Formats: sequence, C-alpha cells, structure tokens
Amino acid sequence: MRRSEINSILVDAKKFMAEKCFILPPWAYWTVADWKENLTATAEIRNNFLGWDISDFGSGDFKSRGLFLFTIRNGKLGSDRKPYAEKIMIVEENQETPMHFHWSKMEDIINRGGGNLVIELYNSRSDDTLDTTNVHFKTDGIERIVEAGGKVILKPGESITLEQGMYHRFFGEEGKGKVLVGEVSAVNDDASDNCFLEEIGRFPVIEEDELPLHLLVGDYENFL
Repeated sequence: MRRSEINSILVDAKKFMAEKCFILPPWAYWTVADWKENLTATAEIRNNFLGWDISDFGSGDFKSRGLFLFTIRNGKLGSDRKPYAEKIMIVEENQETPMHFHWSKMEDIINRGGGNLVIELYNSRSDDTLDTTNVHFKTDGIERIVEAGGKVILKPGESITLEQGMYHRFFGEEGKGKVLVGEVSAVNDDASDNCFLEEIGRFPVIEEDELPLHLLVGDYENFL
C-alpha cells in the first residue's frame, strides 16, 4: 500500500468516528516527534501494538478486501497482567475481512453504528479446514444456530460472541453504509493467534510516497 493511500484512509476514519462520537485517546494524534519525546512512558503502547492498524491482507485492493482498526487496549501474555483487549474498526460496504479463526482469543464483535455488518460462520476441523456442521453461537447472550456458511446480520447495537476455533469472515451489507465495529476480547496476538483459511499478508508492505499522517502499529520499530 502507498503511504498516501493509508493517510487518506486515516483522514476518512477520523471523520467517520467523529460523526459517531467515538473519541480516541490523545496519543492517537501524536506526531513522530511527540512519540520520540515519550518513548519511555509509552512502552506498553508500542510493545502491545496499540494504535492505528490498516491492512489490505495482501490483496492490493483495500476497498474490496481490507480493514481499518485501532487497538485501544491490549495485554501481552507473559509480560503483563491485562487479560483483555479492545478495538474499534471500520468496515465498508462489501469490504471483506477474510475467513479466519483464533486458537486462543474469544471475542465479541459489536455493531457500534452506521450500516449492517454481515458475518459468515463455520466451525473448524482439527486440521483447520472448514467443517460442515451447524454453528452454535450467541448474539447479545441469546443462543442461535446457523448452517455451515450461514450469515448473521448485525444491526447497530447488536453483537455476536465468536469462540475459539469458529471461522468467520465479515463485510458491510450493500446499500446500508459503512459500519463502526467494536471488538472486546481476550488478549489479541496477531503474530501467532490468527488462522486464515488462505495464505494472506496481515500487515501491509508500505511504499513511502509521503510522510505518515500518524504512525501505524507496524511503524513503531521503523520510525522510533
């Protein structure tokens, strides 16, 4: 991805979150100079990968297959006592986050506002392939069942609990507008806890055609 494209996504994301009255912590808007002045105090932020996160999953087409995220809080197994994480995400109409599950993380995905979020579900087999059995899950604490590959539509205010080993992919429902999506979960570990059905790139390779508007989680090591 080009840095100019990432910067444009950040501008749009900040505008959409402001419209939905979702406020990020002050450090979200720091410059590189601000980060360098606060290196010692911000070790948890950098070590636990808090902050801006944009991925096209190696597709080269962010609008069709991609995701905007901001990790607000996150623990790190073996390093601190925090056992939970929280993210805010923006999902565009028909913008796919590819099929995947987590070995360790259990999570709630919440529609915080905007359009509708469509989630497709499968159970996983012991060899990490798709199962054909019915999927048992809960939305807002209510037990539900869908057939393998069944789709669940979350309207604003609704949520779904995704257990370990439950394959899921999601996208914004066409014609309903972009979606502000929350995630509340156990500790998030993108390095070792994501099982994607197909081989993808989780973090983008960035072409530096302009200076970063804000640092992404993958920028900390390179810029600081």
